[in-house]
Amino acid sequence: MIFGSIQNLGNDKKLLPKALIKGLEYIKNTDLTKLAAGKYEIDGNALFALVQDNRTAPKADRKAEAHKKYIDIQYVHSGSEIIGFGLDDPVNEVLENLLDEKDAIFFKHVKNEMDLILTPGMYAILFPTDIHRPGCIHGSAASVRKVVVKVALSTL
Repeated sequence: MIFGSIQNLGNDKKLLPKALIKGLEYIKNTDLTKLAAGKYEIDGNALFALVQDNRTAPKADRKAEAHKKYIDIQYVHSGSEIIGFGLDDPVNEVLENLLDEKDAIFFKHVKNEMDLILTPGMYAILFPTDIHRPGCIHGSAASVRKVVVKVALSTL
């Protein structure tokens, strides 16, 4: 997992693969206030953005998930949320395996899950070994506009 601020992209670019930079530059250079919620292709199925308007919920109501074909860049445009995260571990019991259908696997619990607070301008890059539980309440339930950029592992 990589945690950062879109304001520091100039420095972060020196350390990141080109596909991740392309996704972060899309976020930085797009007027997200003018986009409707939905899917936006950046480079076909290899790189695309999901603009989402969600309401945060208690952590117990959110599913922990991981992906095997895509890396997530989860960026908060407005509002704030907690993303629970932890490393993939054999002790994490699978709740539902939809890897073939939706590139998602859901877990009942996550060993040593930690909380990451995302506020406007912050992003988290989550790799296949990073189980994550997005959309959790930070403070009180709130509306959040976020962008999840999906980056195919095959582009790295």
